[in-house]
Amino acid sequence: MKWHGWSSPQCLARRVEQSLEAQARASHSYSSTSTSRCSHNIHRPCQPSFRRPFTHTPRRPARPPAEDPSFTSVLDNPPELVRTGRRHGPGLLVLAVIPVTAFALGTWQVQRLGWKTELVARFEDRIVREPLPLPPRVDPDAIHDFDYRRVRARGKYRHDREMLVGPRMRDGEQGYMVITPLEREGGEGSTVLVNRGWISKKHKSQRDRPDSLDTGEVVVEGLLREPWKKNMFTPDNRPDKGEFYFPDVKQMAELTGSQAVWIEQTMEPDLLQAIDMESKGIPIGRPAEVNLRNNHAQYIFTWYGLAIATSIMFYMVVKKPPTDISRRVRLNKEWS
Repeated sequence: MKWHGWSSPQCLARRVEQSLEAQARASHSYSSTSTSRCSHNIHRPCQPSFRRPFTHTPRRPARPPAEDPSFTSVLDNPPELVRTGRRHGPGLLVLAVIPVTAFALGTWQVQRLGWKTELVARFEDRIVREPLPLPPRVDPDAIHDFDYRRVRARGKYRHDREMLVGPRMRDGEQGYMVITPLEREGGEGSTVLVNRGWISKKHKSQRDRPDSLDTGEVVVEGLLREPWKKNMFTPDNRPDKGEFYFPDVKQMAELTGSQAVWIEQTMEPDLLQAIDMESKGIPIGRPAEVNLRNNHAQYIFTWYGLAIATSIMFYMVVKKPPTDISRRVRLNKEWS
């Protein structure tokens, strides 16, 4: 068997011997270098080595927690289920104010109901009495004590000073109230204003209703009423154009030279008479009754019902259980 090149056994053994000799020489040189270094540093003081410790935590002996006398388990102090975050916002304060306000308004309406009931009873007592002859001079300050009092007056209508107040609706038809001064025998200053009643819009002109223009002496029976009060939605009267939107008694009295006394003529025509009067343009007077609005009982039920409903809502909001999202566990503060 033939060996070629360095792969013969003799060559391989020679290379191994050379490698071992090189390692021996290298080891001898390293040991001599270390000895010389130590001989040079033998007179130097040894400096301490500052190494950073891995941890400063002192080691404690392993001891089971149950052997500690101060140990408290979860069974001794269980956690408490609470709601976290803001429990209620400012809306709860508003919800708390609503029932209190509604209850106060309902109580106020109870007082208003008593006052209105007494007022209507007093007016109805005046209506059932016999008509009172109207004196020539009437004190405007005393009209308040005779409001809704039936009176009787005699005189002649001044149709040349007639005024129409409107528009006013009656049975779905538009029209006007006819205001005519009544000139009495008491002399100058005894004239009063009479609300004769309602006429249709088509009879606005006096030429279209000649039957309504009485020229002789008439007897008027009606209710003595206080002057009307204008609300904020009613426009101002325009006497220069003959347009009156509400009965301003003082203004009308100055325009006609009469007393600031307002009488509403009363009548109770049947259906056929009312139709005949409307077709002829004769003013249809009002019935002798008290027409004051008295809806305070409805307001009482409304406000008290609102107070009860909002109180129930307030209770439900306060006592509402927490949702799954807002549930949190709070540890007992007595844990050691």
